[in-house]
Amino acid sequence: MQRLTPQRTAIHQVLSTAGRPLLPHEVLQAAQAQVPGLSLATVYRNLKALHDDAEIRLVDLPGEAARYELASHGHHHHFQCRACARVFDVHACPGDLRQLAPPGFVVQDHDLTLYGQCKDCLAAA
Repeated sequence: MQRLTPQRTAIHQVLSTAGRPLLPHEVLQAAQAQVPGLSLATVYRNLKALHDDAEIRLVDLPGEAARYELASHGHHHHFQCRACARVFDVHACPGDLRQLAPPGFVVQDHDLTLYGQCKDCLAAA
């Protein structure tokens, strides 16, 4: 476990209150309100430390930069807005997907991403 610094505390707080996975530059913008002068390099260093300590996890979407969210959220899926590119948590799961695997295969995990427009982008249109 790394030592608790104001930067790390601010980054963790930003991720815990965001309500959605964030890109590093989104973390930087939000955390600078608490720690003026915070740099992107410091954000990346702390994201790595938080990930190494299993406090946060990566959200990888094909063709996208990695986003980060708290590891304590449990199993869930994501929705990506095609207009603003933000990613949101979906706290629902279709459940058992074993029947989709070819015969003789064993499903060990799954990930599901929905794509469309978020309510903010729909309202702006």
